Amino acid sequence: MAILLQLQDITKSYGTRLLFDAATVSMADGQKIGFIGANGSGKTTLLRMILGQEDVDKGKVIKFEKTRLGYLEQQEIIDPNETVMAYLERVSGRESWECAKAAGSFDLKNERLEAPFGSLSGGCQMRVRLAGMFAREPNFVLLDEPTNYLDLQTVLLLENVLRTFRGAVLLVSHDREFLKNVCTHTLELEHEKLTLFSGDIEAYLQYKEERLEEEKRFNKKVAAQRKHLQVFVDRFRYKAALAAQAQSKLKQISRLKSIDIAHSIRTVHLNIQANPQRKATAIDCQDLTIGYGSTKPVISSINVETERGEHIALLGENGQGKSTFLKTIAAELPALAGKFKWGHGLRIAYYAQHVPQMLPKHGTAESYLKSCAPSMPMEDIWHNAGNFLFTKDDLSKPISVLSGGERARLCLAGICLSRYDVLLLDEPTNHLDFNTVEALAEALEEYPGTIIFVSHSRTFTAQLATKIWEMKNGRLREYPWPYEMYVHELKEEEDLDVTQDEVSEIPARSQAVVYQELKREKRANARLEQGMEKLKNEQQNIFDWYEMNPLDKDPEKRRKLDEIQAALQEQEKEWYSSLERIESLKNEQRVQ
Repeated sequence: MAILLQLQDITKSYGTRLLFDAATVSMADGQKIGFIGANGSGKTTLLRMILGQEDVDKGKVIKFEKTRLGYLEQQEIIDPNETVMAYLERVSGRESWECAKAAGSFDLKNERLEAPFGSLSGGCQMRVRLAGMFAREPNFVLLDEPTNYLDLQTVLLLENVLRTFRGAVLLVSHDREFLKNVCTHTLELEHEKLTLFSGDIEAYLQYKEERLEEEKRFNKKVAAQRKHLQVFVDRFRYKAALAAQAQSKLKQISRLKSIDIAHSIRTVHLNIQANPQRKATAIDCQDLTIGYGSTKPVISSINVETERGEHIALLGENGQGKSTFLKTIAAELPALAGKFKWGHGLRIAYYAQHVPQMLPKHGTAESYLKSCAPSMPMEDIWHNAGNFLFTKDDLSKPISVLSGGERARLCLAGICLSRYDVLLLDEPTNHLDFNTVEALAEALEEYPGTIIFVSHSRTFTAQLATKIWEMKNGRLREYPWPYEMYVHELKEEEDLDVTQDEVSEIPARSQAVVYQELKREKRANARLEQGMEKLKNEQQNIFDWYEMNPLDKDPEKRRKLDEIQAALQEQEKEWYSSLERIESLKNEQRVQ
């Protein structure tokens, strides 16, 4: 296996911040490497150093003569009147049949090849650029968070191309599913060092867990040995007959070294504040038509309604109107026709793809978060900010100097702190690292309010979505099956291979409705348990007060206790009914 790239003792810093400290790694032909690491750790910087767009402070980046790098230009300017074929021939220098072959991998065929670039949707334009990259016939492809900009259809096509690609790949992504389906190796940047593991992301994370546990067990064993030896030393070091043995034990203690656990797995836990929810309509859209001014409507005659507590994924190709729909129901964009109505008293948060305009122009990051949760203790605010990768020094920065990624994370941190009933989220996983994306998905999964979101991350969407609204050909419809079925159908439409693992994850159509209902019922049951636990704690607090004040009579506490007991009785009744529904749905699954 030929080596294509070597990084030898790379050191790189920005001011006082060290990104790489004598980091070394070799990458070979055929390796498909998933590159992970915390936000700001230096992943994009490493790619730029490989491309020669940034210099290293020390060390060497060795690219061999046979290495042909492929990457997407971030600021590529393309004449909108240039045809797809003309663009592919220009950027690759290849014959038209070779360009057509590369384009066909991204479902760019026939009349699309002669279409002007500017007439294509955003998703198709990105396919053209990807086809142009592969038409150059690279043998080492660099991709930095490609799923941030690609619709699901294009992600599936790219995944298929990368899987069958014979060269090497270095892929930065926060989407576990994408990494798992493409990559055979995992590269992690942590503590200024690079670690290359021969295995996919799942195997690597399991390896790290096992290694951490082994190191903890070893350190525990060393600590026990030290303690045992120290007992002997303390007891006999001043007794002449055993003084020599005590000195020997001291030397043994000095030789016992524990492992410095530098590579512990970083854990992120997010808590999203929410108001108590009740069963009622969240939003009702009636003959809603959306778009921009006098131009042709993007989507017409939208008629959908949903209850509170649903987590709805907006799916469809780029340019179909997902962001436009969110802007409209967030009252950022006027409707062209029809109407929509939110449930009474709902507080709505809107997180846009482009977030700088959502933040105040003045003040610090800390003052902004404090304004989002004025009654919350500063320790809790700092903890929440830390989960979004803000240090105390970061929080003292003026908002005006924050990077785009920092502003995005600050907006999300503020939303988590505020008690909103509805979250409208447009690509919330962009600018977040692998760990934070998964922690955000877990927190949102437990969030009792309503979520309507757009995300191209399959891992994130599969975990969060309880319902799907699909946008296609100027219409919005409620997709009746689970997300796994949606992905499966897309693969069949694009004539892509479906792995056996993916097939086993897909419920049959006859089971799809049962599968979805069971998922919703389990979530509802979990919310009921949380509500009951809270009521029981309030009840116990009053009982404790009565125990401490047996002679006092407090009518207000008596009234409150009666209310809690009535509510608890009602919720327990609903909880038992929910358990029966869950068992019934499970039995239905077994029969099918």
